Amino acid sequence: MSVNVTPHLNFRGQARAALEFYQSVFGGDLAAVTYADTGAVTAAEEADQVMWGQVASDAGVRVMAYDVPSHTAWEPGTIPFFVSVRGADAEEVTGYWKKLAEGSTIAVPLAPAAWAPLYGMLTDRFGVTWVLDVEAQWDAS
Repeated sequence: MSVNVTPHLNFRGQARAALEFYQSVFGGDLAAVTYADTGAVTAAEEADQVMWGQVASDAGVRVMAYDVPSHTAWEPGTIPFFVSVRGADAEEVTGYWKKLAEGSTIAVPLAPAAWAPLYGMLTDRFGVTWVLDVEAQWDAS
């Protein structure tokens, strides 16, 4: 049995655009089911919003998203979580960084760090904070 942990991002009317952006960064397949698709429309203007969506890349990156309906409270908070993308290949991680960085706010530029060959943090144009790094063996002794 295997288990995968997938970040599930909540938006208000931006889930499809966010998923399309993440697909342009990581590649892979995008699936999106709307409220209309499931017959779960509670507000006509939200019928085409995403009730469930996911990007799944061949490299193993998965991101899920949905649009919180207007009848449900939604307060995104201040950096309530980070989405971590960790890989062994610096070139691959750098490629993801360059694409995510478009239109983002860079908190920590992608560069060598004391704990990793490369590390960087940014908040993308959808308000999601990403941490990207190249994994390194850690000797805690």
